[in-house]
This record gives sequence, structure tokens and C-alpha cells, in this order.
Amino acid sequence: MRSLLAFDLGASSGRLIRGSFDGERLALEELHRFANDPVLVGGHMYWDILRLYHEIKQGLVKACRAGGGDSLGIDTWGLDYGLLDRNGQLLGNPHHYRDERTLAAMPRFFRERMDQRTLYGRTGIAMLNINTLIQLYAETLADPGALERAQTLLFIPDLLCYFLTGEMSTEYTIASTSQMLGADTHTWDEAVLQSAGVPRRLLTDLCQPGVLRGALQSAVREELGLPALPVVAVAE
Repeated sequence: MRSLLAFDLGASSGRLIRGSFDGERLALEELHRFANDPVLVGGHMYWDILRLYHEIKQGLVKACRAGGGDSLGIDTWGLDYGLLDRNGQLLGNPHHYRDERTLAAMPRFFRERMDQRTLYGRTGIAMLNINTLIQLYAETLADPGALERAQTLLFIPDLLCYFLTGEMSTEYTIASTSQMLGADTHTWDEAVLQSAGVPRRLLTDLCQPGVLRGALQSAVREELGLPALPVVAVAE
């Protein structure tokens, strides 16, 4: 019997599901459910990322009490990200993709940085103001030094896995939603990054779904009384 733990975080709620497979039948069991509400502060919309991390930890405790699991994966929505400093500390709450800072940024980007046809030809992604590329460009317009102060960018599922394991990586399919990945090269597109003023050093190596990302780090295990549960990259 294989028992796998899956956190599924959507735009309004999250849940922990345990899937058990005996070789013939897959059984799903909900172990934890929680709200995911955006927070408005100073005219901007953010994700309450530390509350989400707290709920993930609570879900893991419940899972342990219910018999545990063999591994853990985290699936969330795409596009949004957190910025970390050189010490691996979060610089601020991640913006919500519906924050209005990107509305004026998108037409300016196409007018001054890269036209739509070229961008689509390089990335194959639809033109949406919520795309990570436009969000980062909006960040540079609002605060020209924001990306210079940051050392690493992690998308939401990668960020939550980093909190659990201490290991930084970017899962390929979540990266593919960002409009920063080359459709032909399957890696970060340097020309696109430069057009938005995004330093290449912010982006980590890519990992494929199914790869081991690490295990619960000692601080998390000691806090929650959990074993060294493996954390696996999953297709987002």
C-alpha cells in the first residue's frame, strides 16, 4: 500500500488529500481544509503566505495522527511568486495576481520593451496582465530597486516547499506559466528576462515533476514532531 499526501491550494481555499493505492484501487481521503483569502493593505492585494504555510503544517500534523504518508507534494495556482533576500528570508508578502499594479504596466511593456508578436513567438503564452513577466515589470516600475534587493524568486508552490525543506528549486510546469520560459528551449529566455529588467540570478534551476525536492528539514520535524517526510515536485 502506497500512501501519498497532496496539498491542493486554489484561489479561495486549500486542502490536504491522502491518496492510498494498493495496486488496483486508489482511495482519496480529505484530511484538512482551510480558507485562502486575499488581504488588502495600502491599496494592494496580497496572499497571506505565512498563514498558508501554517495551515500546511497543521495538515501535516493531522496526517501524522491519521497514519502519515510516504511522501508529500504541493500544487497551487500559477503566476505568483515570493522574493527572498541573500539570507533566504522572505522580503514581503507575495502580491495577488489580481492586484491592479499590472493594468498600466502591460501596455507600457509592449510599447517600450517587446512587442506582442515577438513575445508570443518566444514563449507561446497568452497576453495577460497577470502573467509573472508583467508582474515583475510592474514591480520595477513601482520600485526600481525591488529586484536588486532580492536574491531569489520562487513561485508559490516552490516557496512553500522551500519553507518545508530548506531547498530551492523551480518546478518546470509552474515555470511554464510565467511567460519567461522559452517555448523551444524549455529554459529561461534571456531576451525576455532582459526586456522586463529581471536579473537572471533571481531564477533557480528547473526540476521536473516526480523529482525529489528534499525532506522535511530538522527545524520543521522538531517543531511538529514529524519524521523526515520526502517532498516531491509535482506537475502544477
